[in-house]
Amino acid sequence: MNKAVDISTKKLISLAPNNWAKWVTGIPDIVTGEILNTEFQWISRQSDVVIPAESPQYGKFLILNELQLRHTSEMPRRMRAYAALAEEKYKLQTYPVLINILKISNSEIPTSFASNFIGLRAIQDYRVINLWEVDVNIAFETPLPSLLPFVPILKGGENESTIREALRMLRADEQLNQLETVLAFFATFVLESTLVQEIMRWDMTVLRESPWYQEILREGLARGQAEGEARGEARGEARGEARGEVRGIISSIETSLEAKFGSDGLELMSQISQISDLGQLKEILRKIVVANTIQELRNVL
Repeated sequence: MNKAVDISTKKLISLAPNNWAKWVTGIPDIVTGEILNTEFQWISRQSDVVIPAESPQYGKFLILNELQLRHTSEMPRRMRAYAALAEEKYKLQTYPVLINILKISNSEIPTSFASNFIGLRAIQDYRVINLWEVDVNIAFETPLPSLLPFVPILKGGENESTIREALRMLRADEQLNQLETVLAFFATFVLESTLVQEIMRWDMTVLRESPWYQEILREGLARGQAEGEARGEARGEARGEARGEVRGIISSIETSLEAKFGSDGLELMSQISQISDLGQLKEILRKIVVANTIQELRNVL
């Protein structure tokens, strides 16, 4: 995740760090300290949020929270690296937690990294929390305000009345009211966009400011640019980078279609994959956020 999303994640967890720590670890008498700086010397990427914690049973340790919009095959190796770097920097044991936000397939998500190279083994276990498996009542009853923006995608949180209650709670708190664009973004995955617009009482173009929408867009562009630079350097072609950007955003479109419309959405990929204009592809990604039906997207295409 990029810096903008890291900031949003830190804000979410800092709303109630003790309750968050109790939830992700299952330790009822845990006490947390101030969220730590997670910029590691050896890598440019920051881990999402590292919280110092202490309990009578386990003493002092770190909770490493990694929030991912969607799970990727790279995460086991990353979780191993982040846990090791955090332990090296702070000289404390680490409890790594991976929180996956959107379900994009029925494949089993691994809970550990393991390798065996020339007889040398490396193993890193970590806890996995899939938000689509988390009961929505946890957000309201714990209370766990960090989960309120994700209510629409929690288990049992897809109905209008529940989403309205989450919005009411967000708007009633000055610390939380800026998070309503996140709630609205995820609400479009389960409600018609016109209804979301009515509930929120603002123009749906505001969703473009949601950090999670921006993450989908930037992730695709960054991945495509990296691919394009590699291909362009190998071939000596400046056009390689541009083609890579197109491939990257097409990949983001595919993920968004699957997350919002399932297999029906993926049926559009045969047509979308033929588009090479980057501006047009960006517009398609924007339309996916506010589209109510597959037919609306077909009309756009």
